[in-house]
Amino acid sequence: MLELADVHTYYGNIRALRGVSLGVSTSEIVTLIGANGAGKTTTLRTILGTVRPRRGTVSFDGHRLDTLATDRIVRLGIAQSPEGRRIFPRMTVLENLELGAFARADRAAIAPDLERVLTLFPRLRERTAQKGGTLSGGEQQMLAIGRALMARPTLLLLDEPSMGLSPILVDTIFQIIRDINRQGTTILLVEQNARMALRVAHRGYVIQTGRIVLQDAAAELLRSDVVRRSYLGEK
Repeated sequence: MLELADVHTYYGNIRALRGVSLGVSTSEIVTLIGANGAGKTTTLRTILGTVRPRRGTVSFDGHRLDTLATDRIVRLGIAQSPEGRRIFPRMTVLENLELGAFARADRAAIAPDLERVLTLFPRLRERTAQKGGTLSGGEQQMLAIGRALMARPTLLLLDEPSMGLSPILVDTIFQIIRDINRQGTTILLVEQNARMALRVAHRGYVIQTGRIVLQDAAAELLRSDVVRRSYLGEK
């Protein structure tokens, strides 16, 4: 479904991605793990077209993305729940969710998708008239994911969904990620909580200073000595 081939992305003269190649197949959860500044978020930005690679290609369902505007990429079926949530705090929960469907032409299908999101996130159903800025951190994360789902993506990009959440809410969010995938949405997950990410994913990539240094089935990466020492805090 998604393929990055030898992607080099720069911010000015600083090279953030150094020949990144990765792939995501239909119905998978693939995770990209690494330290802060390793290039995880830049990878997502390159996929969405908010930054352009100087070399390499990004392809999605037979379309070259690295030459397209972000709005066109979204219309092809990619949506993101960004790092830091970035909901609209003065708008209600319902208004935030409706904004997620702004690019859709199939207006009749929006109501069933809204019902799906509210079923996935019962807390949001209870708060549809509440301003987004008054929600807890966990509820705002649910709203950010729900807003992305309202675009009806075939590929969902999740950037640090567990950031700042309590352990109980982290478990809840990752269970919802599993549910979203079981319902047919392919997921590329960027996450610093490597243990949780690898437990939920089918496959994983490890990125260091803009390079992919490891890739394998998620279960194998969990057993890797390098991953256990560097990302799971084990000796």
